[in-house]
Amino acid sequence: MASVLECIKTRRSVRKYKDQAVSKDLLKQIVEAGLYAASGKGKQAPVIITITNKDLISEITKVNAEIMGSPNTDTFYGAPVIILVAGSLKANEKTAFADGTLALGNMMIAAHSLGLGACWINRAKEGLKFDVYKDIFHSIGLNADEFIGVGHLALGYPEGELPAAAPRLPQREFYID
Repeated sequence: MASVLECIKTRRSVRKYKDQAVSKDLLKQIVEAGLYAASGKGKQAPVIITITNKDLISEITKVNAEIMGSPNTDTFYGAPVIILVAGSLKANEKTAFADGTLALGNMMIAAHSLGLGACWINRAKEGLKFDVYKDIFHSIGLNADEFIGVGHLALGYPEGELPAAAPRLPQREFYID
């Protein structure tokens, strides 16, 4: 396993995936990384929903394409796994979105460290207004109205090589002694 800093520096968003299932063991490790993310007041408020059902992924993809205004677009790039992260408005409304963001970041780095690719996909906030999302929450005993959609991860084995990092832009770091 590579060092954390090396994983952060070499991770890239993956937009093409092999048609290959990801083992439950790897998924559990990635989700665990999200569960250990920092959260406001230590509330551990984000929920992480891992979806591998192809029909459900297809439905979510259609909703995301509709939200994006681009029907017939594969908004998840053929990924065999979609991880949906939502922040609890009841547990900590002020930090719900930030808490979910930290969980997503941890999971992207964990996925990369395990040889998988991931891409953050927006539109989860808008998605929670659609029946397919409400049904997902209902199926696990939660009320979608008590959450804010933070984001999705398209997840799977990358098809092809990861690109090199772009040079870091100047004027972004400052030190005050």
